[in-house]
Amino acid sequence: MKDISTKPYLIRAIHEWCVDCGYTPYISVRVDARTRVPVEHVKNGEIVLNLSADATRNLTIGNDLIQFSTRFNGVSRECSVPVAAVAAVFARENGQGMLFPLEATAAGDAASEPPTEPEGTPGGKPRLQVIK
Repeated sequence: MKDISTKPYLIRAIHEWCVDCGYTPYISVRVDARTRVPVEHVKNGEIVLNLSADATRNLTIGNDLIQFSTRFNGVSRECSVPVAAVAAVFARENGQGMLFPLEATAAGDAASEPPTEPEGTPGGKPRLQVIK
């Protein structure tokens, strides 16, 4: 029998603890090709997301994916984050929570390896490009 990861259960537990204490639950995500978030808000291959009830709609923290709707700069966006890409879950107010070790994806690559930009990209706003 395949071992079931404890990571989604820990994410749900810390999220619930934050809500019960009146804290704002956040997750830090290592962005990869399977992560669906606004790339214009990704910095250094990572994004920090607010998972509070005020910031999200239809939040589902499943065993494989975290899915929700949220607004970025007033524009509604659908987000989908693989649980394997979550680097940490924590309370904004005091920083308490949990860091997670790097996980390998199904292809065997490190989940923390974000898509890279080609060399010679002009300066300005950073952007990610999906490379297959």
